[in-house]
Amino acid sequence: MKNTFTICVLLAGFLLVSIDIAVAQDACEKLASAKMAGATITLAQTVGAGKFVGPPDPFGGAEASTIYKALPAFCRITAEAKPTSDSDIKIEVWLPVSGWNGKLQGIGNGGFAGLIDFAQLGTSVSKGYAATGTDTGHTGSPIDAGWALGHPERVADFGHRGIHEMTRVAKEAIHGFYGKDVQRSYFAGCSDGGREALMEAQRYPADYDGILAGAPANNWTRLLATAMWDTQALTLDAASFIPPAKIPTIAAAVNAACDELDGIRDGMINDPRQCKFDPATIECKAGEESDKCLTPAQVVSLKKIYVGPHDSHGHEVFPGYPPGAEVGEGGWGVWITGPAPLKSLMAFFGLGFYSNMVYDKSDWDYKTFTLEAGLKAAQEKTASALDAVDANLTPFKARGGKLVLYHGWNDPAIPAISTVHYYETVIAKMGVHDADSFVRLYMVPGMQHCVGGPGADSFGQVGNLNFDDPQHSVDAVLEQWVEKGTAPSMIIASKNEGDDKQHAKMTRPLCTYPQTGKYKGSGDTNDATNFVCEAGKK
Repeated sequence: MKNTFTICVLLAGFLLVSIDIAVAQDACEKLASAKMAGATITLAQTVGAGKFVGPPDPFGGAEASTIYKALPAFCRITAEAKPTSDSDIKIEVWLPVSGWNGKLQGIGNGGFAGLIDFAQLGTSVSKGYAATGTDTGHTGSPIDAGWALGHPERVADFGHRGIHEMTRVAKEAIHGFYGKDVQRSYFAGCSDGGREALMEAQRYPADYDGILAGAPANNWTRLLATAMWDTQALTLDAASFIPPAKIPTIAAAVNAACDELDGIRDGMINDPRQCKFDPATIECKAGEESDKCLTPAQVVSLKKIYVGPHDSHGHEVFPGYPPGAEVGEGGWGVWITGPAPLKSLMAFFGLGFYSNMVYDKSDWDYKTFTLEAGLKAAQEKTASALDAVDANLTPFKARGGKLVLYHGWNDPAIPAISTVHYYETVIAKMGVHDADSFVRLYMVPGMQHCVGGPGADSFGQVGNLNFDDPQHSVDAVLEQWVEKGTAPSMIIASKNEGDDKQHAKMTRPLCTYPQTGKYKGSGDTNDATNFVCEAGKK
């Protein structure tokens, strides 16, 4: 039996095939009074071509307004889902009035979420997709976790229910508006969006056919315990903090030691695992201190950040940050060390997590944090809602799902090796043959967190959807794998000059892990054709 929502608009959905704007507007507006299980539609209106005016957009910036002006006419649906009495999950569903390609694109979040990425919704709709996004159950800054204090159900909404509810509502809205089900569903996210992506594959394997997970914060509790470990290392005393003026010195020493390990000097390390840089080599001599060297206390701090936290038995709790990501607009000065003690983004995330989600004390003192007790408390309280580390993806594989992961080696927010570890865990759990049939990993030399850095960071991923062909777009590679069965292979990534999306100043190959791009030995090192994918070293 068709539900009330479908019956209400089914006829209008079939009439939409005529692409009559008046009919489409009527069909869209009728959704406002439709009933939907577990959710309430709060707005259903047709937005004319180029007429959408979005809120201030921290993701899209000035580019967002350009995206909005290029939008085709679409039916905008807003809804609120309430899987529990304390839930308030706000959802946007955008449906192209004409030219729908039969697909749904789910959009992920970042940080602690709290916002909907309207620019990404617009980009997807302009390409013919139905698109959906959510705030995951709260409204606020992505670096503010105050909403979680005393609200465990909202933590669960943020952790996994919000994206699932978004997907359910979107699919029901699609059926109501178009009169038919979605043909293929895709999800893409980076950072927390990458965690959301893996959570979908692990917990809700029927939601999406193809999932693109970038720089996933999937081992959430260990990542945030590491954030507190690093924060304590940098604030042990006044002498332990590494100020911004010394970051270039560290970066220069790292590059001098490791840049040419791949045979070329290009300002980045192709595989930081091969870099054995010793911070002691830039320790200040006795009686000397300047921005060109590190004090003994700063050397200790730097070593801790590189090595990562280990428990009292010497076992690794989480990977350290590999050398090579220190400098740059999105480098350590933003994420790890910060402009001053306790002012880095990872410090904000760690403090917010432990204060509001773990200990439920807004005035929690980070100095009381101890690694093993803090990690245990975090896992007992939040791992079931937040961690997406299950390597058994059999249900997702069984229904034909495909998963593509990517991570920049220069990521100063989430250690890139953590994604390598998860990928290798999936292979160990499911076997090489089974894993190879549905999951791939691309490691991106020189790319920082999701985007940026000295490497070729534009390859059709979230935030860089400027390519549509499988040779240059990881998103297109995923769709080709789902729809045509063509397994992923090498992708050509680009480094663009400023805001110029059309002309690349550098191209490099992205190889399916464990392969890596190797320079052939001749030709322009800024041209991907002069590289070949070959087996990498671990």
